[in-house]
Amino acid sequence: MSIVIPVWRDSVALGELLATLPDRDLVEVIVAHAGADATLDEVRAAFGGIRWADCAVGRGVQLNRGAALARGRWILFLHADSRLPAAWRDEIDAVEREGLAVAGCFRFQLDSRAPAARLIERGVAWRVRWLRLPYGDQALFVRRDVFEALGGFRPYPVMEDVDLVRRLGRRGRLWVSAVPVTVSPRRWERDGWLRRSAANLGLLTLFLCGVSPHRLARWYYRQPEWRQDARSDDRAGRRAVRWRAGPLDDTKPADEASYPSAGPTCRGHQADAIPSGRFKQRGDRC
Repeated sequence: MSIVIPVWRDSVALGELLATLPDRDLVEVIVAHAGADATLDEVRAAFGGIRWADCAVGRGVQLNRGAALARGRWILFLHADSRLPAAWRDEIDAVEREGLAVAGCFRFQLDSRAPAARLIERGVAWRVRWLRLPYGDQALFVRRDVFEALGGFRPYPVMEDVDLVRRLGRRGRLWVSAVPVTVSPRRWERDGWLRRSAANLGLLTLFLCGVSPHRLARWYYRQPEWRQDARSDDRAGRRAVRWRAGPLDDTKPADEASYPSAGPTCRGHQADAIPSGRFKQRGDRC
């Protein structure tokens, strides 16, 4: 099993996430880092056994870079501000043992008591159940051979996760776990619950109508609140945070947030132009 974490100027969340993951002897952890970030030095020193990969800015590009280093039969793509459930490995082992699917995800849950959070969770559950479109923040996991056959993520600045999920639909069934992955509500709390959700829904609608992801990114990152992501996350990364001690790894660093552009692709990993599809619905758990 390999876990790939894309990161961009989010060292605090990354350190907190790494502290929750299992022993490196049991799970391979790869952090795909974009851009120079001195705040990652402390994280690298605190956590041994992590594989670090430098890459250009762009979540799809970073995910591909991390996946290219993965050695596990399954690859789990995890955002830095998400937390896996205690039974996450059992869920994937069940999928593997029973041959249930080629990919899967976990139920979406926000780490907030706000009533708006429950409404958003219901909306996500509806989207996953009826549109078969989980997002990347639901901890997507994919069989490595299937991921490689599809050519991985396309190097889109936005909607790279939706594009991959639609293409995976041509390969087999999606397993939707009943156990939740817990996601930080920080972006909804900062931008406004309604405004952030409306922007995300608009982005998905336009993408499904055929609007270019690069054009969508120009609109999305023109919004003043989201252009502040880099600055706010950079400030957060400078906060003093203590992690458990560990030896320094001799590879490189990483981070997650919202990405202003896709940047150049990483060497040696190109995305294939394979048509989109839908997942089979019969017997899926939601």
